[in-house]
Order: sequence, then C-alpha cells, then structure tokens
Amino acid sequence: MSTLAPRQFLRDLYSSAVNAVSAEKCLPAFLPEPSPNGRTLVIGAGKGAAAMAKAVEDRWQGDISGLVVTRYGHGADCKRIEVVEAAHPVPDEAGRAAAGRMMEMVQGLTENDLVLCLISGGGSALLALPAEGITLAQKQAINKALLKSGAAISEMNCVRKHLSAIKGGRLALACAPARVVTLLISDVPGDDPGIIASGPTLPDATTCAEALAILRKYDIEVPANIQQHLESGAGETPKPSDPRFARNTHHVIATAQEALEAAAATARAAGITPYILSDGIEGEARDVGIVHAAIAKQVEQRGQPFSKPCVLISGGETTVTVRGKGRGGRNAEFLLSLAVALDGHPNIHAIACDTDGIDGSEDNAGALYHPDSVTRAAALGLRARTMLENNDGYGFFSALEDLEVSGPTRTNVNDFRAILIL
Repeated sequence: MSTLAPRQFLRDLYSSAVNAVSAEKCLPAFLPEPSPNGRTLVIGAGKGAAAMAKAVEDRWQGDISGLVVTRYGHGADCKRIEVVEAAHPVPDEAGRAAAGRMMEMVQGLTENDLVLCLISGGGSALLALPAEGITLAQKQAINKALLKSGAAISEMNCVRKHLSAIKGGRLALACAPARVVTLLISDVPGDDPGIIASGPTLPDATTCAEALAILRKYDIEVPANIQQHLESGAGETPKPSDPRFARNTHHVIATAQEALEAAAATARAAGITPYILSDGIEGEARDVGIVHAAIAKQVEQRGQPFSKPCVLISGGETTVTVRGKGRGGRNAEFLLSLAVALDGHPNIHAIACDTDGIDGSEDNAGALYHPDSVTRAAALGLRARTMLENNDGYGFFSALEDLEVSGPTRTNVNDFRAILIL
C-alpha cells in the first residue's frame, strides 16, 4: 500500500465498475428461449442498446431481426439488428424517425412471436415520439427546461411518459399479442424498471396530474396544447392492471450496486478497505459534494466513522440546476464542489465519472481531484469557488489536465464516485 498511486488506483476502480456492468458480461444469462412457432424481433433504446444488441446477435440461435436506437458514437457492429444513432440528452429528428419506424415494425405480430426489448439509460431522449398534437420542437423545449431545472430523473421521466406516443408502456401495447421480454440496464436510483428510459414496455402507475404538478414545481411553462393534453387526460398511460401486459416479463440485468461492488473488490485487492455509502444518492451535485467532503475530512482527521486508509464509494444520479454559463456535467460539478469544500485538505483524492463515459453532454466521463488541485488552479489564475458558481467544472479540471476521458462505454448505471483517504 505504501507504493499506491492514487490517480491510477482511482481510475482502476472506475474501470472495474464499468466492466462489471457491460452488456457482454451481464446479458447472456438472461436471454430467453426462441419462440418455437413464431419470429423473434429485437427492439430497444439507450446508450447501451447497441452493445446489448451485439451481445444478443453473438449468442442467438436462429433467425433474428430488429432495430435499436442509441446515442451518436455509441453504436456497435451488428449484422442482423439495425442500429440507429440519435441525439441525447435533447432528442432530434433521427430519434423521432427511429421511434416511428419501431412502432411500425411491431405492428401485426401474433401471440406466437417474441419481442426482445433491450433498454438502458438514455432511452427517453433517444426514443422520441411525441403524442398526437405535440411537436418534436415542443418536446425538445420541455426536455431542455427539465434538464436545467434540477428535477430528479423520476420526475423528468414522469413528464416524458405523458407527452409520448411510445413511452410509459405504449410500445408494449403496440407489440400485443406478442410476448415481450424486456432486459434493462438500470441508470435510476432504486432500479425501478418503469423509470428506466421512461419504461416503453412497462405499465405506468403515474398520472397526467402528477406530470402537471412536476411542471408547476419547477416553473416550466408549457404551450396551451400540452396543458390541455395533460389536463384532459389524453396523455394518460396504460396502467399495471391492463391485461395486455400479462404475458410480458422483464429483468434488470445490471445495476449501480453491481458496479460499486466490483470497484470495492478491486480496492480490497489493492489493500485499501472500501465502504459503499449508497448506490442511490440524489440531489444537487454541489450539495452532495459538500456532504462527501465533510465525511472524508471526518475520516482523515478523526478516524470516524471509518479508519484510514479507505475508499468511500457511491453511485446514484445527482442533478445540476444551471445558473452559470460554464461547461460540465454533474460529475464535474460534484468534484469541483468537493474541491472547494476540502480546500486542499491533505491525503484525500477522488474521482467522479458517469459510467456511460459521457458527463452530461461533454466529451469527458468525469474528472479526478487531488489535494493540490485548488492550489494548482490558483497558480493558473483560476478560482475554484467562482468557477463552481459558473457551473464550470469542465473548465476547471481541463485546465489542470485532470479530466477523465474514456469515450463511450456502451453501458450506463449512472454516477460513479470514489474518495480515497490515506
């Protein structure tokens, strides 16, 4: 342990976490048996959808075809399942067109057919098919407003479901009477399958009234047609009691907890005791950073509640209320807040990354923090607190050459954080 290199150690933890929830590792055990008297159709959406489709193709015995939509740059070399790339986190025409084609593709199926649906985080934006009377531009505007508001993922997806022609179980109903088996990589705290990618094949217990309440909560103004769509109940989703879901099944095949446990195993192998704080931390990224910093200092100074050396590991999905004009996703924001709160406190190092390899809409997965980060930044004329106020975590860590750039990982179980205390 005396020769431990903090930077490489933290990067190894992140790599272990991502590898543990790859489609290649997690999906094969959940593949259903082919339908003996019907066809098999593969559909899906999300940042991991193409990698999931490739894992299916590599192992499927018999005929198979279909369509999945993933984020630009997250594709895979599939031969029988078409892969379409579209925009995330704000939907675009490519995603709308792919969703429309998918709905057409599942028409006319029989009870002997099998639909294998591959869902991962990001599917809400990628599978964008507005409800009748709502335009793509209107959905884009509401999506942007929700992303800036600080709304939790469950709240955002509640709104999205009630403005959609495909989410909130509607895709499964379009497949009926075929049997639908849904495999999900979870990017939501609590791993509720109905929230992941806004649950296109899962029944939905939320209501139009709840969607309206969320829009009011965050002071998001909506056009009159959308207000009417929600107030009239026209946007209501199919509920769990609907008999058309009776033959369908779903399996959550990869979760944040599994990623954290893999990172913990890597830490133990390196002689560092890991402590998993939670796999479902939510809230403002900068507030979460302050709390993590306080815990880390208590460990370093007083040996409470854990003895050092150790590493504190956590996951979940924080949010950012955008106030400034800087660059950076929620992981860079968390880490810059941590840096400000620690203010050079010795013997504490950290990493914060998104497991999909993309922090928000930037080109980095996240960043690394070291005890000298704030001092090095000051030498460059950068004030950490000012940059945090401007939501400029990307700019801060880029100047220090401490961005973590992994490229798309083609999976997604959301945030990964590790704080090493020596």
